[in-house]
Amino acid sequence: MISESKAYKEAGVDITSGYRAVQMMKSHLESTYTEGVISDIGGFGGLFMPNFKNLEDPVLVSGTDGVGTKLKLAFLMDKHDTVGIDCVAMCVNDIICSGASPLFFLDYIACGKLDPMRISQIVSGIAAGCREAGCALIGGETAEMPGFYPENEYDLAGFAVGMVSKKKILDSSKIQKGDVIIALPSSGVHSNGFSLVRKVFDLEGGDIDRYYDGLNRSLGETLLTPTKIYVKPVLSAIETGLIRSAAHITGGGLIENLPRSIGNGFCAKIFENRIKVLPIFKLIEEKGKISHRDMLNTFNMGVGFTLVVSKEGVDSVLEIMEKARLNPYILGEITEGEEKLCLA
Repeated sequence: MISESKAYKEAGVDITSGYRAVQMMKSHLESTYTEGVISDIGGFGGLFMPNFKNLEDPVLVSGTDGVGTKLKLAFLMDKHDTVGIDCVAMCVNDIICSGASPLFFLDYIACGKLDPMRISQIVSGIAAGCREAGCALIGGETAEMPGFYPENEYDLAGFAVGMVSKKKILDSSKIQKGDVIIALPSSGVHSNGFSLVRKVFDLEGGDIDRYYDGLNRSLGETLLTPTKIYVKPVLSAIETGLIRSAAHITGGGLIENLPRSIGNGFCAKIFENRIKVLPIFKLIEEKGKISHRDMLNTFNMGVGFTLVVSKEGVDSVLEIMEKARLNPYILGEITEGEEKLCLA
């Protein structure tokens, strides 16, 4: 029997479209499956059997986030196949800061009107992000909510679960004076600060299609660039035992996020002139007449992830990141001090 409700459809919810969307996204989910997946799409829960063989005292690490108002650009450009990457990245980049390997991911999509093709495009991006992170997309939820969301808009969020041996959890307890801070460049604005971006530019008035000096693509294409996923190279570096701590540079920029990975009594001394600021941030700062201090406390400014590394391990970690084509560089060092971050 075909699932169909005329009354519900008249109220604005087409459950038949929902089932059609599920069938369209099935291949995307299956492309992410790892050996731990033991359920198929359509059940009431995603089942995953973790392998504990090589882990001593395994600990589960979880992270959740959304894409935020960056979605407004996807609506304006009618491009929906990259924001799913952002959603995955915001979650998995967080959990690797604890040293955890991502196991699986689930998403939540809420929309005003369920368009199966659009939902499939969103999920294709989520699946691409999961493949890059090495985790399985084992389920999710798509909710059609007419009257709550505009017909052509949606919200997107998700969460990831990872696993790490208790003795290998990264925290700030091993940080020492003289340790080195390594920067891993971002791909762009990532998924933070877009309320300010939308205030600076008249995106609905045509700025989204403009080509500004310094950008090799239109403003819209530049801003919609998906968040970089750092999982595999960072986990490779963690396996060497040379990483003291890690930080995902999201909303609040370096000023808010880097101190979260620094222990009491120590300061992250950042050489400000070493920050490789991307052209998009220079444009935002100049056009919006925003103070440089506010920029550093809002955006990643070109630094998407940081690693605190023992001095003797710097060359080895840089080599791992260079092989992964992440273009790493030394951003600063750990000194003694009560203020957890200072600019030099």
